[in-house]
Order: sequence, then C-alpha cells, then structure tokens
Amino acid sequence: MQEQPKTVWGVLSTANIAVKQVIPAMQNSSKLVVGAIASRNVDHATEVAGTLGVEKAYGSYDALLADPDIDIIYNPLPNHLHVPWTLKALESGKHVLCEKPIALSAEEAAKLTEVSQRTGKKVREAFMVRHHPQWVRVRELVRNGSLGRVGAVHASFCYENHDPLNVRNRLDIGGGALNDVGCYAVAMGRDIFGCEPEKVVVLMDRDPEFGTDRLTSAIIAFPEGRRLVFSCATQLVRSQDVQIVGTKGRASFAVPFNQAPDQAARLMIDDGTFVKGGALLVEEFEPVDQYMLQAEDFADLCMGHGGEGPDLADAICNMHVMDALRTSEESQGWVTVNPDER
Repeated sequence: MQEQPKTVWGVLSTANIAVKQVIPAMQNSSKLVVGAIASRNVDHATEVAGTLGVEKAYGSYDALLADPDIDIIYNPLPNHLHVPWTLKALESGKHVLCEKPIALSAEEAAKLTEVSQRTGKKVREAFMVRHHPQWVRVRELVRNGSLGRVGAVHASFCYENHDPLNVRNRLDIGGGALNDVGCYAVAMGRDIFGCEPEKVVVLMDRDPEFGTDRLTSAIIAFPEGRRLVFSCATQLVRSQDVQIVGTKGRASFAVPFNQAPDQAARLMIDDGTFVKGGALLVEEFEPVDQYMLQAEDFADLCMGHGGEGPDLADAICNMHVMDALRTSEESQGWVTVNPDER
C-alpha cells in the first residue's frame, strides 16, 4: 500500500500552547510535519523555529499564509484573533485547526461557515480531549448503556494565574475562566448527552482589576431533566475533575483534560456499591499525546483520508451555549440557549 504524503502545517504565532505542547506533539507524528512558524517579530520567530527544528520562520502572519507549501494552519492566537485570522487562512487556501474557543460569540463564529464552504477548506475547533482514548471510552460506556441513563455531569477546571499581562486576564481580548477552560465542560457535556441544552443559569465572580470572570459556576439544563453542573476558575488551586453519573454507574477521570502524554490515563467506574469508592473498576490507557491525535485526525479529514470529530456547526453550537451563559450573568436568571432555533 502506498504511503500517504505528509501534510505540512504552519503555526500562527509563538504562543505557549503551540511552542510547549502542540508543535512538539505534532513533530512526533509520522503523518505530518510542522513546516513553518510565524511571529510579529522575525527574530523571535527565527529563534523559536531554530529551537524546535522548524524549517521556515516568518515575521508576519500574512507571509506564512502566502506560503504555497503549507496545507493546514494551526491558529493559537489570542481569542479575539481566532476568527479574523482563520478567515484569512481560509481565503489563502488553507485548512484551519483553531484553538478554543473558536470565536467570541456564535454570531462571529458563523462568519466562518460561508467562507469554509466557498473555499472548500475545513475548520475545526481544537478540543484535544475529544481524541484521547479515555474520552472515546467514556462516550462508548454512555452510548452502550453501561452507566444506565446518564442524568448528571459534574465538572470543574481551575488554575491560578494573577499575571495582568497574561492573555487569560485580558477582558478586551476575550480572557476569563469561561472562555479559557469553561468551554471544555460545555463541549464535553454536550458530547456526553449527545444533544443540545435547553437553558442555562450562571454566577460569575469577576476580578476587580482585570474585569475577567475569575470564578464561573453554571447549571446547564438538557432535555429530559439532565444536567451539566460545572465551575471553572483562574484564581484557585490547579485542579480538574469530571464525574458522569447514571442510574447504573458513575465514571470519573484521574485527569480529564490535561492528561500528560507520557503517563497512563485512568478511568474509574463505580456501580455505587461503596459510596467511598471501594468498588471502583479502573481502566488504564497507554500513554498517548492527545494533541498529536487531534492533529492527525484533522489532517486525515482535510486530505480526504477519513477523520472523525465535530465539524464547524458543532463549534457554533458550543458558542451558542457560551453566549447564553454570558447573557445569564447580565440578566441574573435562566436563559434559553439559541432561542431563534427553537
């Protein structure tokens, strides 16, 4: 069987997530190559490219997009630049894997649809956790009824960051806990229940200096009385947890989101015999790099070799939930999700 040619990726910016996690992960793949990286400063781009062993370095994002050798763009720019530069990449004839959240609103995200369809280029929101075998397995457990009827998902995702210059603490460019890590809970809750929520209610505590939400807690109501309940924070101790509770069993993760690529993942399943976890069944998964799996799957999709995972419409649906949560903060009450579609 003839080996498929490697896809060539270009990375917009030298963001930490790109330099420390995504690029090294992609470089471990036999299916793709990181061919270029861009920064607003060519010296910095050259330095980073040299450190990572990337062949080309550009001093502007436009120069990277003009490179005819690049097949796919990875966009890890600050949140307010996700849509503008993804649109430019599509118009340049590139597929785009865009970091979460894909936009600052569903209305903004919808701008990508027409251009993606017109250019024939794919766009996907980068939720790497969807590709980890532990999440593939838990979706299987939910779908095959092993947990019974799943009625509740409880999630939390917290870390501590007080740096006023960090993009996560900049309100003007889309910072805050909900945009940065709360979106994981929204996306994975929708995956688990396999449908869209009906309404949401939220409480946010905002940093008095930054204006960003430093602690957000929400209830998201799905059809048939099911609930996603989550909290996310930028100024609490680093922690993360997901509990999926059904009528027959409960599943939880040792590390649901930031599972290390060199460590085995563990999924705990409990039938409720012992409330304190004495009857836990532990399923262990070999170490994998979920960022690599994410890139490989999207590359397969773009090159017509298969590829699974949510499309752009799914990303827009996730943004409708995020919009509703922000509206709930303003109204201080329950808000219907995407009322125009109901």
